[in-house]
Amino acid sequence: MSGDRGAEVTVPASLGMLKTNAELRLILVGREEDIAPLLKNTDEYGGRVRVHDAREVVAMDEAPADAMRKKKDSSMRVAINLVKEGEAGACVSAGNTGALMATGRFVLKTVAGIDRPAIMARIPTKVGQTHMLDLGANSDCLAEQLFQFGVMGSVVVQGIEHIERPRVALLNIGEEAIKGNDTIREAARMLRESSINYVGFVEGNSIPDGVADVIVCDGFSGNVALKTMEGTAQLIKHFILQEFKAGLYGRLAALVAWPVLRSLSRRVDPRRYNGASLVGLNGIVVKSHGGADFVAFQQAVHTAILEVDQDVPGKIRSTMEEQEHQEALLT
Repeated sequence: MSGDRGAEVTVPASLGMLKTNAELRLILVGREEDIAPLLKNTDEYGGRVRVHDAREVVAMDEAPADAMRKKKDSSMRVAINLVKEGEAGACVSAGNTGALMATGRFVLKTVAGIDRPAIMARIPTKVGQTHMLDLGANSDCLAEQLFQFGVMGSVVVQGIEHIERPRVALLNIGEEAIKGNDTIREAARMLRESSINYVGFVEGNSIPDGVADVIVCDGFSGNVALKTMEGTAQLIKHFILQEFKAGLYGRLAALVAWPVLRSLSRRVDPRRYNGASLVGLNGIVVKSHGGADFVAFQQAVHTAILEVDQDVPGKIRSTMEEQEHQEALLT
């Protein structure tokens, strides 16, 4: 119900996913009178769609604590409750990120052995993509929490990307072992001594090189890095358009370069990477960008489907239990 575009985007996008996945079942949570006009007839979808009425909506600028305390019948809260009760395999929302994280943590709790959930998303690279976490949920992190992010990131990528031993790196101000603060260096030691395929530090300018499958960082650094990359991409696009509009030769060059530009646009299209996972919860919650369009929201739903298929929370739980067992043997 929330997000910048609301049900007019999320409902058609979700319905469109029924055509690509025969096993998909949808529960559209929100005000029934707003959703019903967007459905021609639920029978048309072979009983694979139902509407679950929820009377309240969490605003995009609403304080997370207020959303949890005052809006227990919000579409966000009800959807997450359905995941907890086992009626739904995952929740996908384009709403308030802080409220979604706070509500998810309150209702679903974190997996045993995980202190805090993290926001994880895909980032395009020169050779494919990498996954970064945390991207904004935890501004300050202990070494133990960064280690946990590394474990969770490795499990998710192993499951949904089918990479047997994902390469895990720590975002730092340099690649040398002496660089960084005590927290980063301690997290590096913990990852190095674990069974995780830890490959060392990575600097911000090396993220697009694809040197790792998982990049671990605190939420402050990760969010700054992500927004900087997004802003740089927009700046380059702006400069290119300026040059192509600068006179006759620029327009002719644009005409010749159009096939290349169209291909480039598809490769870096942020809609293809929409859908950030709130990893570490006892349930699957995927956050779509608030301004997501039809294509972008479908990608978020697709991410949720992959995580359900791979039982990501269950695999994280098993990995943490195994890690604790190994630590107990060492002590």
